[in-house]
Amino acid sequence: MSRLKLFVPVIGFFALALLLWRGLYLNTRELPSVLIDKPLPQFEIETVLGSQLVTNQDLPDKIFLLNVWGSYCLPCLVEHPTLMRLSEAGEIPVVGVNYRDRQKLAIDWLDVNGNPFSFSLLDEDGRLGIDLGVYGAPETFLIDRNGVIRYRHVSVLDENIWREIFEPAIAELRAEQVGL
Repeated sequence: MSRLKLFVPVIGFFALALLLWRGLYLNTRELPSVLIDKPLPQFEIETVLGSQLVTNQDLPDKIFLLNVWGSYCLPCLVEHPTLMRLSEAGEIPVVGVNYRDRQKLAIDWLDVNGNPFSFSLLDEDGRLGIDLGVYGAPETFLIDRNGVIRYRHVSVLDENIWREIFEPAIAELRAEQVGL
């Protein structure tokens, strides 16, 4: 029995090493979400520009992106040209969620960098972000025309991610709509 006690640290070391080795191969951009294939959480929230109170009923009735951003977020600045291009090209509506930010800072950021959003929700206290399971900005959700979350991307949405992940997913959603 005393010899067996000598092997406990060795077994523990190998178990920990195996766990850490497995972690090297996890994709950090794919975080599971319990909200996939579920409707967006209900909300009633003011827009960044303060011009209106918005609810789920005000969201586009077609496929759209829900982009979580903040004026403090450097990666948001990196993905911004892609969002601007999508908005200007009219490829897909983009709704923003300004997450845990100050309204004045958000307005200033949009004035300086451009506004790709149909409207942007002001989530100063982070309640909507919590309901969405947001870890931090940037995150982008693909929402179908029924308001159901179909995909979640954590990190920068650049042109490569757009082409490789979002375009095929949107094409699949559009094909499902035609088949209905």
